[in-house]
Amino acid sequence: MRSSGGIFDIDGKRTRISELERQSAASSFWEDADRARATMQELNDLKGWLEPWEGVDKRAGDLVELGELIESEPDSGMEEEFRADVEELERDVENLEFRNMLRGDDAERDALVTVHPGAGGTDSQDWAEMLMRMYTRWAEAHDFTVEVLDLVPAEEAGIKSATLEVSGKFAYGYLQAEKGVHRLVRISPFDQQARRHTSFASVFVYPVVDDAVEVDVNPEDLRIDTYRSSGAGGQHVNKTDSAVRITHIPSGIVVSCQQERSQHRNRNTAMKMLRAALYDLAMEERRKEREKIDASKTDIAWGNQIRSYVFQPYTLVKDHRTDIEQTDVQRVMQGEIDPFIIGFLKRHGAQTA
Repeated sequence: MRSSGGIFDIDGKRTRISELERQSAASSFWEDADRARATMQELNDLKGWLEPWEGVDKRAGDLVELGELIESEPDSGMEEEFRADVEELERDVENLEFRNMLRGDDAERDALVTVHPGAGGTDSQDWAEMLMRMYTRWAEAHDFTVEVLDLVPAEEAGIKSATLEVSGKFAYGYLQAEKGVHRLVRISPFDQQARRHTSFASVFVYPVVDDAVEVDVNPEDLRIDTYRSSGAGGQHVNKTDSAVRITHIPSGIVVSCQQERSQHRNRNTAMKMLRAALYDLAMEERRKEREKIDASKTDIAWGNQIRSYVFQPYTLVKDHRTDIEQTDVQRVMQGEIDPFIIGFLKRHGAQTA
């Protein structure tokens, strides 16, 4: 484990940390506040990678010495403790290797998650709401903050669309694995004959971009419509044109927000959603260019079925990209989707999602 190369490039990180520490010690360091903050952020990020790795590296060295001691002086109690420590170390190394995969340009960003029902009528609208709830519970279990930016309820049940902002470090790095079409098979609660139905819902995931990221939005390319909000929200929401819909004409991207009573706030939120979508579109175009060069195809794209959730006649959730399966569908719907996310990122790498 004491290698200067490999996926962690320990010596490279140490060298860069030393260089940044020398810069921060200079008397003129804070004269350029923006540059200084960026330098300190990079320094903290590098230490955040290096220190955990050095910790497991030291533990590995200690275990090697303990193993040599047990070999020369056998002790059953020490052997049991040694095996437990080795297993714990292996888990920690695996976690570090997985975290190392979340190093893309956008992996650490917050995420925008949009859910839309597909084929299946009322069942698909109900399914979209179930997915929205699943992602909310997953995010809360990981101490991420979830804010509903837009929610359009359907007439009978479920939703017509929803957009969630999931905030926290690596939110996008994880959730990018969920982009695609999700399929549900169950006995429909909306079918009087209790027949089995198949429904679809689509999930998009965008990185939230801040003002430091340049996204070219020409005002002349936008069509902005206002309308009365639907659903709950009180008399004010229903009687004023506070909801905002923005159409980016060149790309055809449409975003909307009606969660706030203020049209101004809804417009700002919709613009935030649009910038994220345009940024993701630009990144997707770059990915496609790389795919042409590499002669490979991405596993996630609009219209592809990435996962099936079967409630009847048996219970099974299967990810079609990794073949990972879970038989407890209710636990999955409660937000326990880490095996699918981790399995996908390990197999394909965060940079390909």
